[in-house]
Amino acid sequence: MLSIGEFSKICKVSTKTLRYYDEIGLINPSKINQENGYRYYSIEQLETMLLINRLKQYNFSLEEIKAIITSEEIPNEKLSIELYKKKAELEKQIQIYSQITEQLNEDIAVLKQGKSIMSYLNKIDVQLVEIPTMYLVSVRKMVYKFEMEEQYACCFNSILRKIQHDKLTVNAPPMVLYHSDEFTPLGLDTEFAIPVEEFVTGTRDFRPGLCLKTTLHGGYSNLPSIYAKQCEWAEQNGYENNGPLYEVYITDLTQTSNENELITEIYYPVKKK
Repeated sequence: MLSIGEFSKICKVSTKTLRYYDEIGLINPSKINQENGYRYYSIEQLETMLLINRLKQYNFSLEEIKAIITSEEIPNEKLSIELYKKKAELEKQIQIYSQITEQLNEDIAVLKQGKSIMSYLNKIDVQLVEIPTMYLVSVRKMVYKFEMEEQYACCFNSILRKIQHDKLTVNAPPMVLYHSDEFTPLGLDTEFAIPVEEFVTGTRDFRPGLCLKTTLHGGYSNLPSIYAKQCEWAEQNGYENNGPLYEVYITDLTQTSNENELITEIYYPVKKK
């Protein structure tokens, strides 16, 4: 048996942390001396503690680690599943940080040239276009930002099933309309839609009319910059908003895993002041 101090020293975990792990049921002392309250751990528990430390290195939460080591499933099978899931999460984070690093390098290069890092806004092209009436099959709901990717897939799958069931003809790429006047904790009033040729029961007409249009090549992180540029253009040229901003996905993440291949058209309905 090992005292809590010896166990702490071997595993490089403080005694305070070990007591907390005991409280939450992550790893309990093998024995507690009832007379003096001293805690003792078995030699076998060293392996458990080392596993806990290893999983913490992989950014598993204590709750996740507890679920793994207390699971009634075959240990290696459960662990393998969880490791694959965590690997996917970490790879996604690496991709995000790689993109951030790339943007940082670009901004540093711009600053070295004596320019503002916001000078890229001047390169955003805004066109004034007239968009004809469309007939939409759509799903409208409140959507939180963090669930957008999941709702995108779910809602468009539902829309495509309806289109197939009703034998309708798709005539344009999928689009998302944002009806909210502002960002709120309740999410965004979001409409997922696919234009079709037929105007029948279950479809609605959408008349965007005069719009500001910008085409984005690449990831969605630049969308706020485009919204800002379109608002600025409208203000400088005597226009104001006249309907929900919407995005048309010429290519999306269901067609390519390479963000550089994404093409999105952003439309901002306007009218003269």
